[in-house]
Amino acid sequence: MSKATVVSAPGKVLIAGGYLVLDREYEGLVIGVDARFYTIIKQGTYDSFGKVVVRSPQFLNASWEYAYIYASSELESNDSDNKNPFVEIAIKYSLAIISRRVSTEKFKEKLRNGLDIYIVGDNDFYSQREQLNKLNLPLTASSLRSLDSFCKLNTTLKEVHKTGLGSSASMITSLVAALFINFEAIDIAAENEENAYGRTLIHNVAQFCHSLAQGKVGSGFDVSSAVWGSHVYRRFLPGILSSIMSNTSNFEHIYKIVSPENKWDNLVTPFSLPPEFILVLADVDAGSHTPSMVGKVLAWRKNNLDRANSLWTKLGTYNNSIVENMHKLSEIYAHDPSTYTVGINLGSLSKGSELPRLAERNSENKVIQLLSGIYVSFQTIRELLREMSTQSDVPIEPPMQTRLLDACMEVPGVLMAGVPGAGGFDAIFCITISQAAIDGIERVWNTWEEMSVAPLLTRASSKGFIKENLDDHARLKAFLR
Repeated sequence: MSKATVVSAPGKVLIAGGYLVLDREYEGLVIGVDARFYTIIKQGTYDSFGKVVVRSPQFLNASWEYAYIYASSELESNDSDNKNPFVEIAIKYSLAIISRRVSTEKFKEKLRNGLDIYIVGDNDFYSQREQLNKLNLPLTASSLRSLDSFCKLNTTLKEVHKTGLGSSASMITSLVAALFINFEAIDIAAENEENAYGRTLIHNVAQFCHSLAQGKVGSGFDVSSAVWGSHVYRRFLPGILSSIMSNTSNFEHIYKIVSPENKWDNLVTPFSLPPEFILVLADVDAGSHTPSMVGKVLAWRKNNLDRANSLWTKLGTYNNSIVENMHKLSEIYAHDPSTYTVGINLGSLSKGSELPRLAERNSENKVIQLLSGIYVSFQTIRELLREMSTQSDVPIEPPMQTRLLDACMEVPGVLMAGVPGAGGFDAIFCITISQAAIDGIERVWNTWEEMSVAPLLTRASSKGFIKENLDDHARLKAFLR
């Protein structure tokens, strides 16, 4: 058990750049969170070479058995009625690429007695309403803290209610990375920002697997954040992957395309929220179907190009303004933390709508100026998204969400409140600059009557996927017994 390979990858929140990240002309600000997916791999004790058994113990009927065929690089499923394309594709193509990177002896030795793989996700990836209801507990943060980590959900994977943190991208990234690390096909420990060959390889393989499992090439920001953590993201050209998705049996060509030597044109600029900024999220459990929303918005854009491009350009400008102002705040803290703290404390006493007037009265206080700029830019983004909602007839920020977000913005210390990513009813996020604001937000959520709002416990985390020590996770070890 001590030799098990454990890799975790984070979920994400796209706080600026919804829809724009589909277009290479624009960027998105994606924040990684500390809710993570974990993949545990240990050598099997089976009598047959290449047997791979995958278990997801949080769900009912969630185990899959495969046989890897070395000669053809194929992965055969032992149960045609119980399929998990995300797991199957990730294992198949990871092993096919790994076999071309390590010696035949090492590859065959690792598969000699098969592999046991366990995959679990932190509770915040899934709505915990049913668990809390069964325990007669209210939808509060303290109730969520009382649940076991990786708690059993008493449902199948197909029927589970997700919270929009990017579970499939996080899961695939953790699985792909764990396989490469287990087979010693990359050495993450030896890498740095200048030399990130292995991490880039994991990114490219995970992007391919995720696109193939979904049946289309998406923007890729969710896999990118699972690999790199929080960052400003500019997408790769879709043709990079569409060129191999039409011929998925040509493993040599796939290996060539995903290899880091084949430079992709995605852009990842590291980012962290400024000090004292706190990301909080809630599950509204109404459920939007993101692909259909994206499809309708893109269709509207295609048919109204001038109007849509004008909106896109304005959104891009305000998105960039938020990133720039947050960078400036971090720079102020780095050079003068006491001045920064004074400004943050002053700003935290005001509602967002009061910040512009506060900035007028404190024209010499650069921190207040930047906080006001972030508030104004994000409120303008919300207005533009509502305009896009109306014109495309897509509920990006539906009126029910608008009322809830506006109520959150009435809490002093709340700087931003919005719907992440493609919007709709999946979740909301707030960014605050005080702990007291979190208590105020939760009071709004707990007493909100128009929708049922459940807080999530996850917070921002700038880390991408990491190799874990199993001994640090007693609950993970319990799954292996």
